Amino acid sequence: MINGKKVVAVLPAYNAEKTLEQTVRELSNAVDSCILVDDRSSDATVALAGRLGIQVHVHERNRGYGGNQKTCYAAALAAGADIVVMVHPDYQYSPRLVEPMASMIAYGVYDVVLGSRILGGGALKGGMPRYKYFANRMLTFIENLALGAKLSEYHTGLRAYSRELLLSLPLEANSEDFVFDNQFLAQCIYLGARIGEVSCPTRYFPEASSINFRRSAIYGLGVLMTTIDCVAARIGLYRKPTFDFPPVQLQRENRTATGPLKELQ
Repeated sequence: MINGKKVVAVLPAYNAEKTLEQTVRELSNAVDSCILVDDRSSDATVALAGRLGIQVHVHERNRGYGGNQKTCYAAALAAGADIVVMVHPDYQYSPRLVEPMASMIAYGVYDVVLGSRILGGGALKGGMPRYKYFANRMLTFIENLALGAKLSEYHTGLRAYSRELLLSLPLEANSEDFVFDNQFLAQCIYLGARIGEVSCPTRYFPEASSINFRRSAIYGLGVLMTTIDCVAARIGLYRKPTFDFPPVQLQRENRTATGPLKELQ
């Protein structure tokens, strides 16, 4: 625990057998427990997770990256987590950053903390493909301009959230694909959540998960649509289910939150 708050790491997994053990080993002293959700892997990810002694949930069918996260957060909330940190088990992001990220939430500094690959300038050195780097920078510029934020990037897969925040957002309305991450962050901005960032080294190597150019392009279009939807909800033009909740500040003093407080199913 950190400052009396239970920290749970969630691992959305798909064919993560080769890197899972190292990820879990580096998480062991930073969190109270780990929960892995397997999205119908074809390797031995589930068997290895069982041997490592972490909680495992297995999807009966492949639900996609966003669908995996929905199960992750529901399981973490059910386990009594006060702080939930999403860590990719492919070891692309450093698990050693989990403790400082969770601490910023535990001590009430932020509601969300992102591990940014852009801060510190290490993305290209870590092997990020140049087309992904420049797409990241372009999309981030557009989102910051449209949403009035000043984030270094919106597309990282290392994120920490408070329980109150997770209970305040309609996550089930989000996509089950990769754009889930972007919808989630746009919802945080729409809600008025406090968002912090830490510099995070990134590693691109054969075992690390990565989407191809076609799926990256689809993701990029989804990001732009999410940005438009968020702006439209703000100005009252229209409101999709992803932004159908009151854009009000979290009530942090008594550990409750305004807005829809329904546990994820």
